[in-house]
Amino acid sequence: MSEGMGPLLRVEALEAAYGSVRALRGVDLEIRSGELVALVGSNGAGKSTLLRTLSGVHPALAGRLLYQDRDITRAPSHERVARGIVHVPEGRQVFGSLTVEDNLRLGAHTRPGGEIGESLDRVLRLFPALADRRRQRAGTLSGGEQQMLAIGRGLMGRPTLLLLDEPSMGLAPRLVAELFRVVETLRAGGVTMLLVEQNAHAALSIADRGYVLETGRTILEGRGHELLSAEAVRAAYLGIQKESA
Repeated sequence: MSEGMGPLLRVEALEAAYGSVRALRGVDLEIRSGELVALVGSNGAGKSTLLRTLSGVHPALAGRLLYQDRDITRAPSHERVARGIVHVPEGRQVFGSLTVEDNLRLGAHTRPGGEIGESLDRVLRLFPALADRRRQRAGTLSGGEQQMLAIGRGLMGRPTLLLLDEPSMGLAPRLVAELFRVVETLRAGGVTMLLVEQNAHAALSIADRGYVLETGRTILEGRGHELLSAEAVRAAYLGIQKESA
């Protein structure tokens, strides 16, 4: 990651709402190319709304989104995908009646045909369990395998920014550990990621930087290890109280 380069993504005073309910109230953050940035916060803080707004699934009410120095605030979601912003939403959302391979190929619909086979090979190397089940219907996979499939489908689009929303939700501890090993492998391979995660300790432990979102606002930011040691974060999100003197 080059310190001299500007951010890949800059979010400026972003606001979003559901009817009269304001979900984002002036969010500011930035992500540099090659970074893994974690976003933590309590339920209802606006984390998923932020990812949905970044991917264009939900409209911005105010503020600006600058991606590769271009204003994409009003750009439709398909245009953002074409620019390399890929969203892996919570809940996996695989196509259960299709095979594993067909699900993966759907993730490459914006890519030139010549790249699809190469991307498929790369994803199946990253997720050997999917390679073993490539002809199997996605609906018959375990929850952990479906999560890996959802991430693999996102990677098929060769993202320049991968948005991961609660990937460990509902997974057994063994599978959570495997998931975070995959995330670290992607990071080592240069994939830029914004990770929303209920497991704040695990996310911040591997993140280059992190943000804390509270009631639709970014209230803290810093390097992952710095936020792990911050008293406010430890008490609110890690369940660790400061010891009495």
